[in-house]
Amino acid sequence: KMKLAEALILRADTQKRIAELRKRASQNAKVQEGSRPSEDPHALLNQLRELYTQLTGLVQRINRTNTTTAFDDALSMADALAVRDTLGAQQGMLREMAEAAVPTQDRFTRTELRYESALDAAALQREADALARQRRELDTRIQELNWLTELIE
Repeated sequence: KMKLAEALILRADTQKRIAELRKRASQNAKVQEGSRPSEDPHALLNQLRELYTQLTGLVQRINRTNTTTAFDDALSMADALAVRDTLGAQQGMLREMAEAAVPTQDRFTRTELRYESALDAAALQREADALARQRRELDTRIQELNWLTELIE
């Protein structure tokens, strides 16, 4: 039996192995006339195909587990992951808007335009901080559940 957290680690490792093999396969895909590649590109391609097959099966099991695992009374694990991702995206947007709202003082002459903030940058930062806290708390609960949940076959 494998825990969901272990499957997530295995997925990340498989993705890293795929990236490394892709690079090696690309480097050996062509050689100077009369030379031989340092590694067999056909063998590398076969390894890649096998890793992609393994990754597909693993991702399918992770997705099934996330869909059927209750996070709380209202949400599945998949729902909680969607909320976490959305919180992160909103947090990034608020920080970006707060940064854009800070007026810059780049006037060189008195006739140049002066800019003022149309948004309350400090309030946007506070809201982003609150979302970051919510996301951290949610992520902690997700990680805990990952180590308690058996991966579905």
